[in-house]
Amino acid sequence: MAGKNKKGIGFYLLYGVLNLIAILPFGVLYFLSDILYVIVYYLVGYRRKVVRKNLINSFPRKKEKEILQIEKKFYRHLCDYSVETIKTLRISDEEIRKRMVFKNPEIVYRLTKDGNSCLLSLGHYGNWEWVPSIGLYLLPEVEQGHVYKTLKSKAFDELFFKIRSRFNPKPIEMKSVYRTIIRNRNDGKAMVIGFLSDQRPKKQNNENWMTFLNQDTIVQTGMERIAEQFGFAVVYLDIKKVKRGYYVGDFSVITADASNEEELAVTERYTRKLEETILHEPAYYLWSHNKWSRKKKQKA
Repeated sequence: MAGKNKKGIGFYLLYGVLNLIAILPFGVLYFLSDILYVIVYYLVGYRRKVVRKNLINSFPRKKEKEILQIEKKFYRHLCDYSVETIKTLRISDEEIRKRMVFKNPEIVYRLTKDGNSCLLSLGHYGNWEWVPSIGLYLLPEVEQGHVYKTLKSKAFDELFFKIRSRFNPKPIEMKSVYRTIIRNRNDGKAMVIGFLSDQRPKKQNNENWMTFLNQDTIVQTGMERIAEQFGFAVVYLDIKKVKRGYYVGDFSVITADASNEEELAVTERYTRKLEETILHEPAYYLWSHNKWSRKKKQKA
């Protein structure tokens, strides 16, 4: 984290421009989002082949017209997500409480009230950049963190680090998760650590596959391994988009103690819950990720 203190000129230029945009009211930002949608979808065609392929493979029974409707709605949401993320730089605590509501935070209170930590699992659904505002709901003695992967672009990495630190969470680089947990445990600090667990894992020898959205999908198991090793509870956050710019998060317990679970049980439950969230309203998932680029090897 120390490296984030020395920011490059690219970050300051990017931050300066986006900070000015973030001053604009939501009405103006959504007008810009409508323009951005036309550019991204019709003129640039940003990852349209990937999105179309992912949708067709995930929903083989849907007709072409239905796929096209989801596709267009996804791109409109993606543009909304983009301006909302920029707005995070200047949004007030009062405003974010109205726009990102956590329905039942008492579940997290209960799991952390005695100094215990828990892991919060979610996918790239709705506006995940607003989820760190959960820090406004947590008990004062509970520290909030979220795991992130360093981006290739230094300027964008520094920008998102700042955005994701907006509500005083502790961004934790993927390689530093164990060290951070052990340090906080030794200091007697309870934590709620967020994991975006639907990313495609790095290629490795022992890969784990599950059926997800009608496709063989390689899954991440890092969250489960950490929870099992430390005996953490794991909570899933189901996000619903109520209307433009307004979201509701609903917590449910995947396990109260992962050390008592069978191998892959936590990951399986998380996968099924995320699938249920997506099936409720498919357009708000991040279909532009090339999540299914690796194929499962068929046994001879």
